Amino acid sequence: MDINKIYRILKKQFKSYPAPVVDLIEAQTKDSFKILVTTILSARTKDQTTSMVVQRLFKNIHKPDDLNRYSEGDLADLIYPVGFFRIKAKHLKKLPKILKEEFNNKVPEEIDELVMLPGVGRKTANLVRAIAFKKPAICVDVHVHRISNRLGYVKTKTPFETEMALRNKLPEKYWIMFNSYLVAFGQNHCTPRNPKCSTCPLYNECERIGVKTKYNK
Repeated sequence: MDINKIYRILKKQFKSYPAPVVDLIEAQTKDSFKILVTTILSARTKDQTTSMVVQRLFKNIHKPDDLNRYSEGDLADLIYPVGFFRIKAKHLKKLPKILKEEFNNKVPEEIDELVMLPGVGRKTANLVRAIAFKKPAICVDVHVHRISNRLGYVKTKTPFETEMALRNKLPEKYWIMFNSYLVAFGQNHCTPRNPKCSTCPLYNECERIGVKTKYNK
Protein backbone atom coordinates (compact mmCIF):
# COMPACT_ATOMS: atom_id res chain seq x y z
CA MET A 1 0.00 0.00 0.00
CA ASP A 2 1.30 3.44 -0.95
CA ILE A 3 0.51 5.50 2.15
CA ASN A 4 2.16 8.54 0.57
CA LYS A 5 -0.34 8.41 -2.29
CA ILE A 6 -3.24 7.88 0.10
CA TYR A 7 -2.17 10.84 2.22
CA ARG A 8 -1.91 13.11 -0.85
CA ILE A 9 -5.42 12.13 -1.93
CA LEU A 10 -6.83 12.68 1.55
CA LYS A 11 -5.12 16.07 1.75
CA LYS A 12 -6.67 17.11 -1.55
CA GLN A 13 -10.12 15.86 -0.52
CA PHE A 14 -9.89 17.68 2.81
CA LYS A 15 -10.00 21.02 1.02
CA SER A 16 -13.39 20.19 -0.48
CA TYR A 17 -15.07 19.19 2.79
CA PRO A 18 -16.34 21.29 5.70
CA ALA A 19 -13.52 21.46 8.24
CA PRO A 20 -13.94 19.32 11.38
CA VAL A 21 -15.05 21.51 14.26
CA VAL A 22 -11.76 21.36 16.19
CA ASP A 23 -9.80 22.41 13.10
CA LEU A 24 -12.33 25.19 12.54
CA ILE A 25 -11.88 26.56 16.07
CA GLU A 26 -8.10 26.38 15.67
CA ALA A 27 -8.29 28.38 12.46
CA GLN A 28 -10.62 30.95 14.01
CA THR A 29 -8.94 31.42 17.39
CA LYS A 30 -5.41 29.94 17.53
CA ASP A 31 -6.27 29.49 21.22
CA SER A 32 -5.19 26.26 22.95
CA PHE A 33 -7.76 26.67 25.72
CA LYS A 34 -10.65 26.98 23.28
CA ILE A 35 -9.32 24.07 21.26
CA LEU A 36 -9.19 21.99 24.45
CA VAL A 37 -12.76 22.89 25.43
CA THR A 38 -14.03 22.21 21.91
CA THR A 39 -12.32 18.83 21.84
CA ILE A 40 -13.83 17.84 25.20
CA LEU A 41 -17.31 18.87 24.06
CA SER A 42 -17.01 17.19 20.66
CA ALA A 43 -16.75 13.67 22.07
CA ARG A 44 -19.75 11.59 20.93
CA THR A 45 -21.33 14.69 19.43
CA LYS A 46 -21.89 15.67 15.81
CA ASP A 47 -19.73 18.53 14.60
CA GLN A 48 -22.74 20.65 13.70
CA THR A 49 -23.99 20.49 17.30
CA THR A 50 -20.55 21.10 18.79
CA SER A 51 -19.99 24.08 16.53
CA MET A 52 -23.29 25.67 17.54
CA VAL A 53 -22.54 25.15 21.24
CA VAL A 54 -18.96 26.47 21.24
CA GLN A 55 -19.89 29.55 19.23
CA ARG A 56 -22.43 30.31 21.96
CA LEU A 57 -20.06 29.38 24.79
CA PHE A 58 -17.13 31.44 23.54
CA LYS A 59 -19.13 34.64 23.47
CA ASN A 60 -18.50 34.88 27.23
CA ILE A 61 -15.77 32.35 27.99
CA HIS A 62 -12.29 33.19 26.72
CA LYS A 63 -9.95 31.89 29.43
CA PRO A 64 -10.09 29.23 32.17
CA ASP A 65 -11.08 31.65 34.95
CA ASP A 66 -14.19 32.64 33.03
CA LEU A 67 -15.62 29.19 33.75
CA ASN A 68 -15.59 30.01 37.46
CA ARG A 69 -18.37 32.54 36.96
CA TYR A 70 -20.82 29.74 36.15
CA SER A 71 -22.31 27.01 38.27
CA GLU A 72 -22.20 23.44 37.06
CA GLY A 73 -25.89 23.70 36.23
CA ASP A 74 -25.36 26.88 34.24
CA LEU A 75 -22.57 25.23 32.28
CA ALA A 76 -24.79 22.25 31.57
CA ASP A 77 -27.41 24.61 30.16
CA LEU A 78 -24.80 26.43 28.09
CA ILE A 79 -23.38 23.31 26.46
CA TYR A 80 -26.69 21.49 25.88
CA PRO A 81 -27.32 19.56 23.60
CA VAL A 82 -23.82 18.06 23.25
CA GLY A 83 -23.62 14.41 24.18
CA PHE A 84 -23.27 13.70 27.91
CA PHE A 85 -23.60 17.42 28.59
CA ARG A 86 -24.04 17.01 32.36
CA ILE A 87 -20.83 14.99 32.70
CA LYS A 88 -18.97 17.45 30.48
CA ALA A 89 -20.27 20.35 32.60
CA LYS A 90 -18.65 18.67 35.63
CA HIS A 91 -15.38 18.46 33.72
CA LEU A 92 -15.50 22.11 32.67
CA LYS A 93 -16.25 23.20 36.22
CA LYS A 94 -13.13 21.40 37.50
CA LEU A 95 -10.89 22.53 34.65
CA PRO A 96 -9.82 26.01 35.87
CA LYS A 97 -8.61 24.76 39.27
CA ILE A 98 -6.42 22.02 37.79
CA LEU A 99 -5.02 24.26 35.05
CA LYS A 100 -4.12 26.88 37.67
CA GLU A 101 -2.66 24.57 40.31
CA GLU A 102 -0.82 22.16 38.03
CA PHE A 103 -0.03 24.12 34.88
CA ASN A 104 0.02 27.84 35.73
CA ASN A 105 -3.18 28.46 33.74
CA LYS A 106 -1.64 27.09 30.55
CA VAL A 107 -2.84 24.13 28.55
CA PRO A 108 -0.03 21.54 28.65
CA GLU A 109 1.45 20.11 25.47
CA GLU A 110 2.47 16.63 26.57
CA ILE A 111 0.13 13.64 26.47
CA ASP A 112 0.89 12.46 30.02
CA GLU A 113 0.05 15.95 31.31
CA LEU A 114 -3.02 16.50 29.17
CA VAL A 115 -4.65 13.29 30.42
CA MET A 116 -4.47 14.76 33.95
CA LEU A 117 -7.18 17.23 32.93
CA PRO A 118 -10.86 16.39 33.58
CA GLY A 119 -12.59 14.90 30.58
CA VAL A 120 -9.35 14.28 28.70
CA GLY A 121 -8.42 10.77 27.60
CA ARG A 122 -5.78 9.72 25.09
CA LYS A 123 -7.91 10.58 22.07
CA THR A 124 -8.57 14.13 23.27
CA ALA A 125 -4.98 14.58 24.45
CA ASN A 126 -3.55 13.52 21.10
CA LEU A 127 -5.90 15.78 19.17
CA VAL A 128 -5.14 18.82 21.35
CA ARG A 129 -1.40 18.20 21.03
CA ALA A 130 -1.64 17.90 17.26
CA ILE A 131 -4.10 20.69 16.50
CA ALA A 132 -3.27 23.25 19.18
CA PHE A 133 0.49 22.80 19.33
CA LYS A 134 1.32 21.27 15.94
CA LYS A 135 3.31 18.51 17.61
CA PRO A 136 3.34 14.90 16.39
CA ALA A 137 0.45 12.94 17.86
CA ILE A 138 -1.97 10.35 16.55
CA CYS A 139 -5.57 10.86 17.57
CA VAL A 140 -7.62 7.76 16.85
CA ASP A 141 -11.37 8.26 16.88
CA VAL A 142 -14.00 6.07 15.25
CA HIS A 143 -13.22 7.44 11.78
CA VAL A 144 -9.48 6.85 11.99
CA HIS A 145 -10.02 3.38 13.45
CA ARG A 146 -12.62 2.42 10.84
CA ILE A 147 -10.91 3.77 7.74
CA SER A 148 -7.40 2.61 8.65
CA ASN A 149 -8.82 -0.91 8.95
CA ARG A 150 -11.04 -0.64 5.87
CA LEU A 151 -8.01 0.28 3.81
CA GLY A 152 -6.13 -2.61 5.32
CA TYR A 153 -3.34 -0.33 6.52
CA VAL A 154 -3.75 -1.79 10.00
CA LYS A 155 -5.60 -4.82 11.33
CA THR A 156 -6.78 -3.90 14.80
CA LYS A 157 -9.82 -4.37 17.00
CA THR A 158 -9.79 -1.26 19.18
CA PRO A 159 -8.90 2.43 18.76
CA PHE A 160 -6.03 2.01 21.23
CA GLU A 161 -4.61 -0.85 19.17
CA THR A 162 -4.98 1.33 16.09
CA GLU A 163 -3.09 4.18 17.74
CA MET A 164 -0.21 1.90 18.67
CA ALA A 165 -0.14 0.32 15.20
CA LEU A 166 -0.11 3.71 13.49
CA ARG A 167 2.66 4.94 15.79
CA ASN A 168 4.78 2.05 14.56
CA LYS A 169 3.82 2.25 10.91
CA LEU A 170 2.64 5.70 9.83
CA PRO A 171 5.46 8.13 8.89
CA GLU A 172 5.68 10.77 11.62
CA LYS A 173 5.44 13.60 9.09
CA TYR A 174 1.79 12.58 8.58
CA TRP A 175 0.77 12.32 12.23
CA ILE A 176 -0.46 15.85 12.89
CA MET A 177 -3.08 16.02 10.14
CA PHE A 178 -3.96 12.32 9.83
CA ASN A 179 -6.93 12.59 12.17
CA SER A 180 -8.29 15.74 10.52
CA TYR A 181 -8.07 14.24 7.05
CA LEU A 182 -9.69 10.93 8.02
CA VAL A 183 -12.41 12.58 10.12
CA ALA A 184 -13.42 14.79 7.20
CA PHE A 185 -13.24 11.82 4.82
CA GLY A 186 -15.20 9.63 7.22
CA GLN A 187 -17.92 12.22 7.78
CA ASN A 188 -18.40 12.97 4.10
CA HIS A 189 -17.39 9.93 2.08
CA CYS A 190 -16.23 6.78 3.88
CA THR A 191 -19.20 6.80 6.23
CA PRO A 192 -19.90 4.04 8.77
CA ARG A 193 -22.88 2.78 6.81
CA ASN A 194 -23.25 2.86 3.05
CA PRO A 195 -19.87 4.42 2.24
CA LYS A 196 -19.76 6.08 -1.18
CA CYS A 197 -17.47 3.49 -2.73
CA SER A 198 -18.56 4.17 -6.30
CA THR A 199 -17.11 7.70 -6.17
CA CYS A 200 -14.31 7.05 -3.68
CA PRO A 201 -10.91 8.50 -4.64
CA LEU A 202 -9.29 5.67 -2.66
CA TYR A 203 -11.36 2.97 -4.39
CA ASN A 204 -8.42 1.39 -6.19
CA GLU A 205 -6.38 1.21 -3.03
CA CYS A 206 -9.17 -0.74 -1.35
CA GLU A 207 -9.59 -2.94 -4.41
CA ARG A 208 -5.94 -3.88 -4.42
CA ILE A 209 -6.16 -5.36 -0.91
CA GLY A 210 -9.57 -6.94 -1.35
CA VAL A 211 -11.58 -4.63 0.87
CA LYS A 212 -13.76 -3.17 -1.88
CA THR A 213 -16.28 -6.00 -2.04
CA LYS A 214 -16.85 -6.10 1.70
CA TYR A 215 -17.77 -2.42 1.97
CA ASN A 216 -19.49 -1.92 -1.37
CA LYS A 217 -22.58 -4.04 -0.82
